[in-house]
Amino acid sequence: MTRLLITRHHPDAVLAAAREIAEVTVRDSNDPLSSAELHAALTDYDAVLPTLGDMFSEEIFAAVPDPRARILANFGVGYNHIDVEAARHRGITVTNTPGAVTDATADIALTLMLMSARRASEGERLLRAGKWQGWHPTQLLGLHVTGKTVGIIGMGRIGQAIARRCHYGFGMKVIYANRSEKRMEFPAEQMSQHELARHADVVVVAVPGGRETHHLIGAGFLGSMRPHAHLVNISRGDVIDESALIDALEQRRIAGAGLDVYEHEPNVPDRLRALENATLLPHLGTAALDVRQAMGLMAIDNLRAHLNGETPPNAL
Repeated sequence: MTRLLITRHHPDAVLAAAREIAEVTVRDSNDPLSSAELHAALTDYDAVLPTLGDMFSEEIFAAVPDPRARILANFGVGYNHIDVEAARHRGITVTNTPGAVTDATADIALTLMLMSARRASEGERLLRAGKWQGWHPTQLLGLHVTGKTVGIIGMGRIGQAIARRCHYGFGMKVIYANRSEKRMEFPAEQMSQHELARHADVVVVAVPGGRETHHLIGAGFLGSMRPHAHLVNISRGDVIDESALIDALEQRRIAGAGLDVYEHEPNVPDRLRALENATLLPHLGTAALDVRQAMGLMAIDNLRAHLNGETPPNAL
């Protein structure tokens, strides 16, 4: 029977579906695979269900020139932790789980947008610390987002879902930067990234991770943003130059940032954690049971198709 390695624990429904098609091994640890475990995954198993942090790099593939594993059915839409070209060169199919994550991730983007703009996490810390002295007219004045301009960098499924929420929910003007023009059922203006930075009240980053987008948002972009503007990132942490962002927040060159992902997560710099104008979530983008279950079942569907000799529906 096919041997399948699942690198993290998943909801029961996902594990049950996996056991219908393979002999399953589930790791006890929630840490990313070590180098030795990555090597063993490719040599001891026919299939692997990895996720964020399991770094299947060119170096790992080079160390296993004739792998037993023939599919990496990634759990998650992002796959910048897998060198897809190196995998393909060695006859390994890589898949992901698009679609299942779209609405949940868009919801977290709106959560961060509102929390940052309305200084909600700052206010909660004030109250929990016992320092709130009661309401007054100038307390914690933030940005009222209704009717403002949202700039979205990356107008794929998730970017469009964010734009739709901003337009219909808050009457916001939508501008976006994307490699190609997108047709939507509401007005949305395409422009360059730096033009977007100069016009947006809230910037939301929703691009894929990988070499092409590494440090896409750096000191130059941040320097073009409006002083009252907020930056939200729900893509990958290394899309933003974290040091440049910290500098901009410390110097109050932008009003605030809402982050769900970090450049070297789970390590978050002390300087970032100390900032009152930074709203920080622990990578909650898809953290809902039904969403994680749907993602897992999509990964299992990819595995099932591969094992049946078919092209997986989400092959990269």
